[in-house]
Amino acid sequence: MAGAVSPLAVPFPDLPPLAGLRLGAAAAGIRYQGRDDLVLAALAPGSTVGGVFTRNRCPGAPVDWCRAILPAGRARGLVINAGNANVFTGRTGAAAARASAEAAAKLIGCPPRQVFLASTGVIGEVLPVERLTSALPALYAGLGEDGWAAAARAIMTTDTFPKGATRLARIGGEKVRISGIAKGSGMIAPDMATMLCFIFTDARIPAPALQKCLDRGVSGSFNAITVDSDTSTSDTVLAFATGQARHPRVPVDGGALLRGFAGALAEVLHDLALQVVRDGEGAEKLIRVDVAGAVSPRSARRVARAIADSPLVKTALAGEDANWGRIVMAVGKAGEPADRDRLAIAIGGVWMARNGTVVAGYDEAPVLAHMRGREISIAVDLGLGQGRATIWTCDLTHRYIDINGSYRS
Repeated sequence: MAGAVSPLAVPFPDLPPLAGLRLGAAAAGIRYQGRDDLVLAALAPGSTVGGVFTRNRCPGAPVDWCRAILPAGRARGLVINAGNANVFTGRTGAAAARASAEAAAKLIGCPPRQVFLASTGVIGEVLPVERLTSALPALYAGLGEDGWAAAARAIMTTDTFPKGATRLARIGGEKVRISGIAKGSGMIAPDMATMLCFIFTDARIPAPALQKCLDRGVSGSFNAITVDSDTSTSDTVLAFATGQARHPRVPVDGGALLRGFAGALAEVLHDLALQVVRDGEGAEKLIRVDVAGAVSPRSARRVARAIADSPLVKTALAGEDANWGRIVMAVGKAGEPADRDRLAIAIGGVWMARNGTVVAGYDEAPVLAHMRGREISIAVDLGLGQGRATIWTCDLTHRYIDINGSYRS
């Protein structure tokens, strides 16, 4: 875990108990010493689940396990460990995942295929599964309704602060709560930006409807952030509905009844995704990149990502250098339709370049003042169409090298 807390950190919120959920954390000694590194959550019978996973072609054993059991749409437990990703460990890794699920299922009293798994940490090292399974009985015995903060801390690796969020929504006039925790700091990029997120609600929602809401919410949150352009092998977002709230029956497709719920879920996901960017390894500035005027939303998204991923753009922002030429470079390298002579660029709301040249009378002073702040906005208008997109990122500082150069030591 990194030492100094990110200057962009936000306080961990008060997450009240959620009906149908008990959770807790324990120190299993999987990699770290003197800290919790194992989380167990037990869910009420009948709980449903939705999930979105990394598109990395070398996923970890826990991702394989979750993908295999997700279609059934049922969940009773969740096991998460930090310090070891259980990735690139072959049959041994698959056996470790299965053993973890079986051990938790025995305690909860459910089939192993209703226990979901997530691991984060070093790749290529065999998971000491016996340490995990031996720690589960005592952990299960101590599960409670107030384990949110402990769980959020236990799943951290290079994170510098725990991440949580909560919202209230209404389904048919009845209140439901949506709460979640996440971890992530580096190896963060769109296509499931090492990033884990776990959402819980007391609503009664069929798995297909929950999956639909989750897919939509992830698109504008975890798939709209980047720290370093690297997509982890372990990225996982899971949403669990315990079914304890009293509200009208939700149809399988969700429909209009879930409009408010879907909006609140999207807010929780966006809140947690921005916290991940705020905790980007070595980050000192939160950066919003808005692209408009593209030939399509997809094209706008690719241009925004090219800007947000550019080491030259990110280091210029870290150095508070208003070098808009680097943004022009990133737009041009995106491989998307762009016309130099229609391009416009702004930082902090100040248009610096337009129609292929510097804006007449451009004054750099307000731009530099904006760049000295913690939150920076970049706007690009391609002048070609109606496509627009937003990507969130952070600056790139020398501390990123410090953290990742010593990650295994």
